[in-house]
Amino acid sequence: MSKKGVVFHCKEETLMKAIAMIIQISSHFDSSIFIEKDGRRANAKSLLGVLSLGIEQGDYLTISAEGDDKEEALERLSLYVMADG
Repeated sequence: MSKKGVVFHCKEETLMKAIAMIIQISSHFDSSIFIEKDGRRANAKSLLGVLSLGIEQGDYLTISAEGDDKEEALERLSLYVMADG
């Protein structure tokens, strides 16, 4: 399993769009992908799971992935999360 820590950047008015894009990006990969915040972990391909984390601007997240395309998944997700979604 590979992990990467990131700080979430998103304007408040586009938060739901950013969450939806995280799920959409994650769903393109075969790897199992998870997002952790404050000790809680959710499947990055699950809308309810990601929403349950209560992610907000400036939160520190850990993205983890396991599978054949894990490195590409981590790279794409971390670049999106750190951008001003």
